[in-house]
Amino acid sequence: MKKLRSKGILPAVLYGPKTETASLEVDEKEFEKVFQGAGESSLISLEVGHKKFLVLIHAIEIDPISKKPIHVDFYQPRMDEEITAAVPLVFEGESLAVKELGGTLVKNIHEVEVKALPQNLPHEIKVNIEKLRTFEDNILIKDLIVPKEVKILKGPEEIVALISQKAKVEEELKKPVEEKVEEVEMVETKKKEEKAEGAEEKPKIPPKAPEKPDQNAKKG
Repeated sequence: MKKLRSKGILPAVLYGPKTETASLEVDEKEFEKVFQGAGESSLISLEVGHKKFLVLIHAIEIDPISKKPIHVDFYQPRMDEEITAAVPLVFEGESLAVKELGGTLVKNIHEVEVKALPQNLPHEIKVNIEKLRTFEDNILIKDLIVPKEVKILKGPEEIVALISQKAKVEEELKKPVEEKVEEVEMVETKKKEEKAEGAEEKPKIPPKAPEKPDQNAKKG
């Protein structure tokens, strides 16, 4: 595999419910270009020999050091059955609460799992943050706009994005540190208290009285 990758070739596998599993070799640069455009939720045409397969980029193994792909799975789904896939959220627009009130955009969810026929899977879901005009506004799952053929597999009331005041954000960032410091101080205080209590409760042993001489003992 290392020899293949050194030549710019990426090992891959093709499989599916009605597809015979096959090991493949693909051009690494070509794959990266296609993946940037398609992601993992868009069908792509994969040509193997004289045959073409509509597939999804199902899984990518990444080298932890180089961050480059070292193996990829191509999955050919049945076109008449719904499947699930993770679709990224793309935030666009400008929030008045950020621009005029100095708030901070908080993105709680970056991608959602959806269910649809393979040919209906969206490449991405756009989220317009212009409706976030005050600190009370938020965007929920039910506010996301998707085709009627696509079902989002998340609770409709889950918060996707909101605007937070900078002071609150800073407080939240400091909070864990402050809690840890307080915890250490409490432990140290507890140890001191226990030590003091231990010293108070320790019984005092009275000095041993000198033995009285035996009056019945015979004098020499």
